[in-house]
Amino acid sequence: MSKATEWLKARAPGFNQLSQDEQKAITDFSLLWSLFESRVLASDGCARVVCDAVAQWNNAGALDAALFDDELAYFKARYYAGNDFTYHFDNLHLGRSDRAPMVRAVLDGSDNDPQHRLATALIIVYRYRNNLFHGLKWQYELAGQLNNFNAANAILMKALDRYG
Repeated sequence: MSKATEWLKARAPGFNQLSQDEQKAITDFSLLWSLFESRVLASDGCARVVCDAVAQWNNAGALDAALFDDELAYFKARYYAGNDFTYHFDNLHLGRSDRAPMVRAVLDGSDNDPQHRLATALIIVYRYRNNLFHGLKWQYELAGQLNNFNAANAILMKALDRYG
């Protein structure tokens, strides 16, 4: 165990209760996001740049939104159920520039455009990044995040393999 992990277990609320898989998924996410932002977003991580990258892939004929269908299905189930958005959706804390109307339309199934589907998946991953790095995920002590980070990590690895 690293010194940082020992320190977090001793001092960070709830960290000691996280499984090793949860701790690893969060650590992996931090590294994968950093690499993704460097290689794909030219170190300018924001929803606009995410959408621009997806548009470039689409314009070049390289867009493969179906590659991300499993993770998008997970996001749809988490954030939209029973003809309404779940309480988890508000916890994404979508900002003005995060293309909330598009994200909502993809999650509720009214927008099935491949470019919008991939952009939405990546914007959700971007929100995980912001919520983790700006401390919002610590409000609930990182509990219950394993599936979120596993989905985000899968998206980042696929995007890096395909576009990075």
